[in-house]
Amino acid sequence: MPDALLNLFIRQRALWRALLALLVAVILWLALSPAPPRTVDTGWDKANHAMAFAALGFVSVWALWPRPRDWAWLALALLAFGGAIEIAQSFLPPREGDWADLLADGAGIALGLLVALPITAMLARSR
Repeated sequence: MPDALLNLFIRQRALWRALLALLVAVILWLALSPAPPRTVDTGWDKANHAMAFAALGFVSVWALWPRPRDWAWLALALLAFGGAIEIAQSFLPPREGDWADLLADGAGIALGLLVALPITAMLARSR
């Protein structure tokens, strides 16, 4: 694996953590604001959830949990975050909590981890 990619995925943990913090802040703002901007909408709420949590899953791998054997904990933590958002939305009119959104979050998490898996395998072989 080229040193530049190794450097990006392994040695730039502070960058990944900053990106993760930014993603969490943006997702919270979009999820809890009364009327999020339409410009960041795919047109289907479940796709919005899946894409957001796929990004969270992928970035979280490099920010926090680069070893696949720890990803079950990562997935549970991200699902808990999604569940907390749904609970909060149930108290914020005009928003509504929707458990189907949590399923979309789970699908997104799985997708993000699936994309990260071959990269972690390449990195493990290059060490």
